[in-house]
This record gives sequence, C-alpha cells and structure tokens, in this order.
Amino acid sequence: MAEKSLQGKVWQFGDDINTDLIVPARYLNTSDPQELATHCMEDVDPEFTKKIARGDIIVAGKNFGCGSSREHAPLAIKSAGIACVIAKSFARIFFRNAINIGLPILESQDAIEEIVTGNVVKIDLAAGKIYDLTTGKTYRATQFPPFMEQLIAAGGLMEWIKQKKMHNTVDCQ
Repeated sequence: MAEKSLQGKVWQFGDDINTDLIVPARYLNTSDPQELATHCMEDVDPEFTKKIARGDIIVAGKNFGCGSSREHAPLAIKSAGIACVIAKSFARIFFRNAINIGLPILESQDAIEEIVTGNVVKIDLAAGKIYDLTTGKTYRATQFPPFMEQLIAAGGLMEWIKQKKMHNTVDCQ
C-alpha cells in the first residue's frame, strides 16, 4: 500500500453508528465531499468537525455504517480528514463503499474495547497492526487481501481504474 502507516488521535463511538448519524439525510442533496465533511457525525457530536485534525482516527463498536447504502457516509468521513476507521465490525455495504473510495477501515475485536477518545494510535496497514502509543499496547486487525490493499492505496476504485488505464496505455506504445 502506498501509505502503510497512519497516526492520529482517536475519537471513540459506540455500536450501531448508522449512515444517518455519520452524515444526516438532510444534507444528501449534495455530493460535494467538502460540504459533506462539514456535517460528519454532527448528530452524534455537533462539534466533531471542529475538534478533529486531519489524520485522526475513529474507533467504534459493532455494525459501524449500518443503515442506508449511501456512499455519502464514508465520503464524509474521508473528506473530513479522518485517516482510518477501526471498528469491531462494519455493515457490509459501508465496508464496500469505504474500500471503493479509498477510506482505510480495519476490523479489530480487542482494540475497540481498550482504545478510547484522546489516545494516539499508529496503524500499520500492511501488517494489520494497531499500536496504542498512549498505553503501549498492540492490537491485531483483519488484514485486507492484496487487491483491496491496491484499491485503498490508489485512493479508491475509480482512481485504481484510472491508474490501470494509464498503465495499459503506456504498455501499448
């Protein structure tokens, strides 16, 4: 993966954070990533986007991203500057949408039980390891298959396709 290591401050959320909580439906009249970013997690924490910094990390419980299948939810998270989401589990369509837009997401059973808001974590995506720099503990995360790693590294499915087309064009000459 292009960016193998991420580091940021943690923002913790609970179980069953649905897509309406990630980006409220009242803002779905736009698909502008920067506009969506300003409303990320607003109904859970109205000050969320004012408190976070680019590169921060969301840690959540089970079933993160449940609800509707809109791509706006992972797009709002990524555009807000969140570098990665770690959860106990993800809703299937959110998982796929996140990979398709190049938002790194990790499933870890243990990390979400102990990592809390304010901790600083470092994530080695290639190794599937989460290092809690605040407590000194290390956690395992489910690693992606190589193809999904390529999609995330490229910045998502569309960017991966563009890169492949460019590569194929170069190969044809």
